[in-house]
Amino acid sequence: MQTIQILALGKCKEDYLRKWCAEYEKRLSRFCKLEPVSLPQNPGEREISQALEKEGEMLRKRMRGYYVAMCIEGKQLDSYKFAQTLEHAAVEYDGGNVTFCIGSSYGLANSVKHRANLRLSMSAMMFPHQLARLMLLEQIYRGYQILAGAKYHK
Repeated sequence: MQTIQILALGKCKEDYLRKWCAEYEKRLSRFCKLEPVSLPQNPGEREISQALEKEGEMLRKRMRGYYVAMCIEGKQLDSYKFAQTLEHAAVEYDGGNVTFCIGSSYGLANSVKHRANLRLSMSAMMFPHQLARLMLLEQIYRGYQILAGAKYHK
């Protein structure tokens, strides 16, 4: 079974977002072993660049398999191409493991982005940082549904 790891800086604070994330985590249990990991994030305004590098170091230590950096300047994929990416990673990388990294509200360190197999953007639009987790979980679920030939994605 494919392992999907989601490394996210900061905690999901809103109860309604936590509930929706839990729902998608439950749905995904049929398709993969999901490992959501929240890492601490506490930069002050003067410390942002130093914080990004410290955060980057925490993320790099945990990355394994096919690594996806979630960043605004990344590629935008439709759901079918995203599903193909999951399938490709399952065959070609470290036992099929995939690590998605969601940075803090300040983004990701350049060192983390350069290490990525794929830089992925959900949209040219900006979304609340905590919503990115839910959107990513939904797209992973949608990707597995597409690969299974299910009707969910229509």
